[in-house]
Amino acid sequence: MSASQTTARVSRAVPRGLSRTGPVLFSYGFRPFFLGAGLWAVAAMALWIAAITGHIELGGDYGASNWHAHEMLFGFASAVLAGFLLTAVPNWTGRLPVSGWPLFALFTLWCAGRLALLVPDTIGVIAAAVIDGLFLPALLAICTREVVAGRKWKDLKVLGGLLALSVANGIFHVAAIDGEHDHMAIRLAVAAYVVLVMIVGGRILPSFTRNWLNKSGRTDFPVPYNRFDMVAILAGVGALTAWTLAPDRPGTAGLGLVAALLHCIRLHRWRGWTTRPEKLLVILHVAYAFVPLGLASIALSALGFLEERSVLHLLSVGAIACMMLAVMTRASLGHTGRPLQASRLTVAAYGALILCALIRPLGEVFPEASHLVYAASGLLWIVAFGLFCLEYAPILARKRRTPL
Repeated sequence: MSASQTTARVSRAVPRGLSRTGPVLFSYGFRPFFLGAGLWAVAAMALWIAAITGHIELGGDYGASNWHAHEMLFGFASAVLAGFLLTAVPNWTGRLPVSGWPLFALFTLWCAGRLALLVPDTIGVIAAAVIDGLFLPALLAICTREVVAGRKWKDLKVLGGLLALSVANGIFHVAAIDGEHDHMAIRLAVAAYVVLVMIVGGRILPSFTRNWLNKSGRTDFPVPYNRFDMVAILAGVGALTAWTLAPDRPGTAGLGLVAALLHCIRLHRWRGWTTRPEKLLVILHVAYAFVPLGLASIALSALGFLEERSVLHLLSVGAIACMMLAVMTRASLGHTGRPLQASRLTVAAYGALILCALIRPLGEVFPEASHLVYAASGLLWIVAFGLFCLEYAPILARKRRTPL
């Protein structure tokens, strides 16, 4: 059989490529998943606020607190990750993206998980957990196929983070079914996302910053990726692993402090202050600044100076959600042929989410004002992603302005 015949057979067996027919929403991975993530971020937080204020019951036998933690880490965040990977992996491998009916099926699977866990008692908690648990392995299988087919072996480390998330989701479900709240599974999920921020951030921040500076006629470029970046990432992985398994040990504090220092230096090497006029770049650097801040908070928590919930929210809202919002806005503009320029609504969304990340830990520092802090942080979250939906929903649902 000739090479052309083999390629044709594979193409028929696995539907891939940009869909030229059907809804524009399913022509590229970032479109449905970024829109779904934004809408669910608003809806899930609104439901949580309604639940903790006594207006509704949430989560059924799964548990309201379990539902909230799960839907932030494995509902909202997994959708953003899917949108990013389904868009970035084809760029890394040089292969065509998944779109059309296969993309619709994957998005439907994600939606099914949200619905199943929203009313778990209707079909049973175990069945709801199984339905939700299918999405991340399916995404992992798709991305693994693309990376292996494209022979981009260095990108397998990104898939390692996706594998860790799949495992963490399974562990969390098992604990929730038993009526428990698995803190280790939550820490594992947060750690996996932060490691992905370290890896992917190390690609896009210096690259985007260099391109913008070069376009502006400047030559004070960021330091390119070298061994220092590898050491910083490994130190971060070590600190996050120790925090996941033994968050209260003195050794964890030491690893956290060392990793925080290395990532401060790494961020400084990217010369983020030079991007001040370009808010789409500024937010990337600000979001990454929460990585060393979160690593330092791990050390403070291990030494007994900070509650674990504060660490979780600094990392999950600051490093993870802020980076996700930054990537969602930039990719949505760039991949739909629009100018890479942040509007006032976009900047306001950035500001709201940064404030959310900064004030949420104050609930543990000032317990007498915790209810006010929690309400304010929840509303800021809703404002941030509400503004994203308001501005970007039409962009994501419309055709690209310029031809591919």
